[in-house]
Amino acid sequence: MYDLNYDPAICAACPTIDCLTRCQYMDFDLDSAKEQRRLILAGQKAKALEDCLTCYACEQRCPNGNHPFYLMVERQEQLGLWPAPLPLIHQQEAMMAPRRVREPGPLHDPVINMCFFPMLTRMVRGDLFKGASYFVGSDIFCNVMWLHTAGNSTIRQRLPKVIETIWKEHLEPNGITEIVCYHDECYGTYTQLAPAFNIDVPWKSIHLYEYLLERLTGLKDKIKPLGLTVAYQQPCSSRLSPQMQPLVDDIFALIGAQRPQRQYDRDNALCCGGVPRLHQRDQLADDLLRRNIDDMKAVGAQFCVFNCPACLMTMGHDVFEAGVIPILMSELCQMALGEQMLVMGG
Repeated sequence: MYDLNYDPAICAACPTIDCLTRCQYMDFDLDSAKEQRRLILAGQKAKALEDCLTCYACEQRCPNGNHPFYLMVERQEQLGLWPAPLPLIHQQEAMMAPRRVREPGPLHDPVINMCFFPMLTRMVRGDLFKGASYFVGSDIFCNVMWLHTAGNSTIRQRLPKVIETIWKEHLEPNGITEIVCYHDECYGTYTQLAPAFNIDVPWKSIHLYEYLLERLTGLKDKIKPLGLTVAYQQPCSSRLSPQMQPLVDDIFALIGAQRPQRQYDRDNALCCGGVPRLHQRDQLADDLLRRNIDDMKAVGAQFCVFNCPACLMTMGHDVFEAGVIPILMSELCQMALGEQMLVMGG
């Protein structure tokens, strides 16, 4: 049930093996990548499975859309190659299990899906979200994070129920057919991950950047250009929706923010360090944090904008200590509309 849409013949015939040869965290030339591919396709233990950072990037880099990352997660689980200690994984799964914390309330367009970030619902405010409603809770948590812990079976078990809950309890009773995903992970889940596992999604998902761009365009007369140099910390989950990333430049152009040329941005973006910290690879986590922050400082960034709340929680304190102000993307846009920021300033 919910089998992965993966064709081993396509993978076996791939001449470049971009999923491995272009990895930023493992060093494989074409010959060694071929051997890793052979082992993975045969369902055997492989160094690539043991050392994978689970950064999602090979999903974006596969030229055939054949879901190599999801296969690697599948193999990790089948072979018991847990990226993090198994007791810690079980603890996390228990903590993030679906629980009803509030009864569904009335919703009206536009509807913002806040996933399992109740502390961020106060961001749904001001002109940018005027008239918007939202829903939030562990029972609508998208569950894509279990890709970081060899948890395809947990996703298969929980995601269909989450989709049913969202549709039957929140959207259908209110006549809602589309939602705005505040977090990249939710958008990637419903537009890329769910179809990859043959899980039906009965609504249309809108990326936060699409929503922000449309709202900012309508509010153009109220925008006061920021005139700031802003680094963008691209999250791992953006690899599931690469077509949305050019919208960052469009948003920056509208609000008068400069996105400087950086070493670790765009296709070369680095993980924030939160995932290797979860995997107890602390040395790597520290190195990624340092490289990201040094890169921001080298280009004179005044702000660092995040779209992933988990990335903000992982890096925010250290970014601030380095003299760069961390901020969520929606807040940056609200600043351009003359509104006060909340995460660090409010």
